[in-house]
Amino acid sequence: MKKIGLKCFTFALLTMPLLAQAQSVAEWGYDDLDQVNLGTRSLRDTIAGIINIALGFLGILATLLILYGGFEWMTSAGNTDKIDKAKKIISAGVIGLAVILTAYAVSRFVLESLANETV
Repeated sequence: MKKIGLKCFTFALLTMPLLAQAQSVAEWGYDDLDQVNLGTRSLRDTIAGIINIALGFLGILATLLILYGGFEWMTSAGNTDKIDKAKKIISAGVIGLAVILTAYAVSRFVLESLANETV
């Protein structure tokens, strides 16, 4: 068993210089960055896209929370504790959805105002 490990170590030690010579400046150098396209969108459009994605995701979560509260209410079988819990979940989802829609309106207004003032 030790002979196999020693042979692998010797092989790796002997092939390292060959691997180091295989990397040339033309293959791995700065020339590769000439073909990289980092994006053609403006910073304003990129920020607006990120905000839209984040608020859209939060809106989906708030809607799922409302649906979960409705499911809890429908499966409560008349238990008042479960109904109260479901009402709290639904009201939290509705409040969250209102906050998300307000944040969307404010961010859209701010980004459009900045776009109009900086052009």
